[in-house]
Amino acid sequence: MIRKVVKDILFLKQKSEPATKDDIGVIIDLIDTLRANLSYCVGMAANMIGVTKCILVFTVEDTIVPMVNPVILKKEKPYETEESCLSLTGIRKTKRYEVIEVEYLDVNFNKHKEIFTGFTAQVIQHEVDHFQGIII
Repeated sequence: MIRKVVKDILFLKQKSEPATKDDIGVIIDLIDTLRANLSYCVGMAANMIGVTKCILVFTVEDTIVPMVNPVILKKEKPYETEESCLSLTGIRKTKRYEVIEVEYLDVNFNKHKEIFTGFTAQVIQHEVDHFQGIII
């Protein structure tokens, strides 16, 4: 189900809790909501649809990839950049890393560990920040 995008800063500053298998509906809603906003959005965290759980989704070409309880294990090659967010207006400066290693669960709760680079790494970092209540 497509959900309304939350723009309440106080809500977005709340920390998220680990997701469980009971949160599969949140994953589906997050995928549906990102799909509905693809013309101007490449990733979303669950708090952006009103759920404080550690779930994110992002696009890779024509595929939407969900990550449950992702943890960034390593960060390499810092750089400064500017980002926007569907929950916020405007563009803000932030620090990101070119290469990250992430451990996460997929939609079936199977564990993965992968290295991401470039724009995909940037999107994942942005969404993981949402879990900590960090707003760019």
